[in-house]
Amino acid sequence: MIARRLRASLKGWGGVGAMLVACVLTAVFALLLPLSHTRGDGSPGAVGPGIAEATQAKADACDGHPERQSPPASGDESGPAVSAIKKRGYLSVGVDQNSYRWGYRDPNTPGSDLEGFDIDLAHEIARQILKDPNAVRFHAIPTNQRIPAIRSGQVDMVVRTMTITCDRLKDVAFSDPYFTTGQQVLAPKSSGITGYDRSLAGKRICTAEGSTANTELTLDRKTGRLAASADISTTVPNQLDCLVKLQLGEVDAVVTDGALAASQAAQDPTVELKGKPFTTEYYGVAMNKQAQDLVRRVNQVLVDYRKGGWQTSYTKWLAQTLGADSASSRPPSA
Repeated sequence: MIARRLRASLKGWGGVGAMLVACVLTAVFALLLPLSHTRGDGSPGAVGPGIAEATQAKADACDGHPERQSPPASGDESGPAVSAIKKRGYLSVGVDQNSYRWGYRDPNTPGSDLEGFDIDLAHEIARQILKDPNAVRFHAIPTNQRIPAIRSGQVDMVVRTMTITCDRLKDVAFSDPYFTTGQQVLAPKSSGITGYDRSLAGKRICTAEGSTANTELTLDRKTGRLAASADISTTVPNQLDCLVKLQLGEVDAVVTDGALAASQAAQDPTVELKGKPFTTEYYGVAMNKQAQDLVRRVNQVLVDYRKGGWQTSYTKWLAQTLGADSASSRPPSA
């Protein structure tokens, strides 16, 4: 019976279940990808220690506003990181293939190509830099491997519902925000859980490894905002795995970004969002810290994208789950 319920609740996923004014820095791009790649591993090689220390100091002095730390937008494409991408001829992007309406595969579409809100943005970045929206190679990256994939040079950037945080700024650079969201609770409709409150006492809560949800719950239990009896020991590599555990009855609730939770609730009629978001967070495109020219160029893409493409993509992918009014989801001005 559990198996039948699981298959039914995952049916609409199309096979998915089988799936940050800013500091101005002089940065020189360090390459450790195979010749044509543009990403480095974050080693100081071509970058003087003064610059590296200044970057680290800025990240540490985040002041609780990581979304304001990105460098100003620029359309200049002569920098080393952008030049290397143009020479190679394609953009390498880490994405999710398991998040319905964000980055997922729909077997009902020809070729079962990746599609969703994040995928649209990746195509737009490729269109502006390479003049071809399809000049992009996608890499499915688990939640807990997003930063390693950037630092190791596996990808040029990650466009994967990735929240801009002060801690993450120590390891990677972020674009300006492209989406506003907040942490929220997802639980069965029949559950007595009412939100991020005392109703979570004694409950088993699932989060993704390396996620902002996991960080928030760990901190809140130490400060007393979350009941000490709440069990937050269940973590998974991919956020979608939490939904599966919830459907199997292995956990009582999931905490994740409300934007993601809304899409999951739309696919499983037995679960729903409980209470209101209890944080305010911003998604950004994550890139290598040494590739400041690429960060500036992506910020210019976002300036242009906010003028029309952003709303078009929101209406197509997210209006059904987050509502037609996109005001609360729009990113703040750079």
